[in-house]
Amino acid sequence: MRIITTLAVLAFSAAPVVAQTASAQPPAPQSMTAGTLIVRMVQGAWNNAKRDIVESAEQMPEANYAFKPVDNVRSFGQILAHVADSNYYYCARAKGEVAPSPDGKFEKELTAKAAIVKALAASVAYCDGVYQSLTEASATEMVTPPGARNAIPRAQPLLSNAAHNVEHYGNLVTYFRLKGMVPPSTKRENGGA
Repeated sequence: MRIITTLAVLAFSAAPVVAQTASAQPPAPQSMTAGTLIVRMVQGAWNNAKRDIVESAEQMPEANYAFKPVDNVRSFGQILAHVADSNYYYCARAKGEVAPSPDGKFEKELTAKAAIVKALAASVAYCDGVYQSLTEASATEMVTPPGARNAIPRAQPLLSNAAHNVEHYGNLVTYFRLKGMVPPSTKRENGGA
């Protein structure tokens, strides 16, 4: 049931990607298998989520990377570093391998914008390869991540990763608003305003 709920949430979050593509030029009608639909939804959710996160990292001035609304939450930079760590974690699980970045390394060690943006870009590149290689067959293939007791469908951690990115983009939006700034997704909706 959790996978179905996650798929539904991600389908709605991927809708803007589908809408943007449809407005450019309507595609010819074609049949699509359920497996192809799942793969496209997973990839679309990732593309949408990573765009918001990467644009947030680029848009926020370095002076605001240490900003946090209250003491007991992550700073703007810590959220991005946490996302970089998590991208490696989830995508490595989908590959059935140990994450190239130890859990929490970036969040614990990085504070400068340039270092955080670099770590985030590397984690996105690592995940891009995993998402792009997803096929109907591999999406439902069972993998046992290192340290896990049970096998899971390869698409499951990829869905979780996209949802996790969306969750933290929501945090970043609040930080932008508190700083009197327009977050990236709103800028795009308003034509860059």
